[in-house]
Amino acid sequence: MALSFCLLSCAVPRAAQQALSSLTVLYKFPSSLQQNYRISRAFASASVSIAANKELRSPDLVALEYADLNLTDKISQDLGHVRIRQHVNPLSSSFSVPAPVPDWNEVFSDPTLPLMVDIGSGSGRFLIWLAKKNPDSQNYLGLEIRAKLVKRAEFWAKELALSNIHFIFANATISFKQLVSTYPGPLMLVSISCPDPHFKKRHHKRRVVQKPLVDSILNSLMPGGKVFIQSDVLEVATDMRKQFDSESSALQHIDTVHPSVICDDEGWLLNNPTGIRTEREIHAEFEGAKIYRRLYQKRILVN
Repeated sequence: MALSFCLLSCAVPRAAQQALSSLTVLYKFPSSLQQNYRISRAFASASVSIAANKELRSPDLVALEYADLNLTDKISQDLGHVRIRQHVNPLSSSFSVPAPVPDWNEVFSDPTLPLMVDIGSGSGRFLIWLAKKNPDSQNYLGLEIRAKLVKRAEFWAKELALSNIHFIFANATISFKQLVSTYPGPLMLVSISCPDPHFKKRHHKRRVVQKPLVDSILNSLMPGGKVFIQSDVLEVATDMRKQFDSESSALQHIDTVHPSVICDDEGWLLNNPTGIRTEREIHAEFEGAKIYRRLYQKRILVN
């Protein structure tokens, strides 16, 4: 059996082929993505100029980038104001219980569609935006360790009547394998964006990207499926990169599959391929930070 490093294979479901192709197309036309960002910035500038004496802040940019979702006033009365606890210890016993596996037929209108899993989905805006953009071709699953964020994200998804997205309160390290293994359709994409850095050396074991999770992702990912990682903290991005670079027998970075993909001299992607920045990206770039990104593709075996 020989190895072939093509993007798509006839063995890959048609819906998944189309979804994977659309992800790659964004790389083939980076100028269009940059144009979208320029338009967003222009819109932000115009909005700020209209609002006299209002200083531009990163939350304003988040609101503008996700304006079409119209989520500002859609807050459940039961939840009220959601305070975000920035640092959570995933090794705590309170997070050691596996998340219950949902009835996929209840949470998705078509559970056979290709699935994207966002590990550490945060507020959920990023995933909701993608789900709204692709209502009939993909399903989206957000795993988040902070329960209140999950409840609010689920509330927003229901308000928008989206039937291709679901959020689960889960410790991905504990629950990813069990959850994904029961999903009827193929796992097309896994994203891990700006995870908790846990800066202290003695807390590095708390970081989400560890060998067991990497193995679970690789074993669950469809041939040709992708893993997208990014962080605004170089140390964290480098740590994640080492974990996935070490799996070169199963994964290859996207620029080796598609040489037209633009990376810097150190191999970091210059653009976010998803078409929308996460909230953390917006905040970090507003403060002048660089985002370190990598996109991997699972090798396809061809007879």
